[in-house]
Amino acid sequence: MIFTGRVKEYKQNIFPAIDPDYKKFIAPMALRRMSKAVKMGFTAAKMALNETGISVPDAIVTGTGQGCKQDTEKFLEEMLAQDENLLSPTSFIQSTHNTVGGQIALNLKCNAYNLTYTQNSGSLESALIDAQLLFRESSKGLKILAGGVDEISPTITKFLYRDDQLKQEEIVNTRLYDNHTPGTITSEGAHFFLLSSEKDQTTYSRLIDVALFHANNSSEILDNINKILLSNNLVIEDIDLMILGNNGDSRYDHYYIDLQQGAFDQIPQICYKHLVGDYNTVSGYAIWLGSRILQSGNLPGYVKDKIKTHKRIRNILIYNHYLGENHSIILLGAA
Repeated sequence: MIFTGRVKEYKQNIFPAIDPDYKKFIAPMALRRMSKAVKMGFTAAKMALNETGISVPDAIVTGTGQGCKQDTEKFLEEMLAQDENLLSPTSFIQSTHNTVGGQIALNLKCNAYNLTYTQNSGSLESALIDAQLLFRESSKGLKILAGGVDEISPTITKFLYRDDQLKQEEIVNTRLYDNHTPGTITSEGAHFFLLSSEKDQTTYSRLIDVALFHANNSSEILDNINKILLSNNLVIEDIDLMILGNNGDSRYDHYYIDLQQGAFDQIPQICYKHLVGDYNTVSGYAIWLGSRILQSGNLPGYVKDKIKTHKRIRNILIYNHYLGENHSIILLGAA
């Protein structure tokens, strides 16, 4: 069974990711100089590579919505404190959005294709779409390391309170969906996956398709979902599980609810942002969750939302949006 431990509860709207033992993956001297985003990203990448037995991938594609915010803050604070004189370039250099992808490549000694996408809530999806294009353009089998990372920071993250992206009142994360008020909760995380053109014994699931689109209402969202399904010779009835990005924001959760209570009413549904918060590349957690469900055949108890059937899960649809504007669909299938 996956998710056999207890759910960690926070009574705060900005909470940190739970750190693994970074020393298992990063040399202590290097670890001291790394920001949280770099530590999380490199460790997630190494975990993915170690599971598959691959030491150096054929390409590295990274998505990040906000980049290394902690180093950005350090540089700006130092600039103010030093009145723009005698500034150390270190924090500035490490604040760039491609720092994580670059550090992964340097540590792996990987000189192959390396690109970072920073497209807000579509950053990870953009990285996956790029990986798909690389597979289509190549005549040989590829192993592509693709993923996303975002971190919280003391000051910049708190700006989300100003336009009600975060709830004004502190809530317990496990009761996120009981608070019908504007805003949500946020955290941080890193998710990397080794994508291959060939299946082997380490394969969790199959990435069928990824799509980003704009929509003004629930009808347009459903139309886009149907188009994506049709392009992959699927219909709604072929979906065995839907993973939804409900985040407790009373202004925008109706896009999810309309699908839950409408066209997908008979499809099993689960949510996950009460566990990990909401951030730009949080879809990576949904991909990991869906892949583990496909691999194990188990549904973890406390992500269950609406389960009506117990048939074998072969096709999973992941739907997420950001403030009702940027919508994404990820289709996973059994390996």
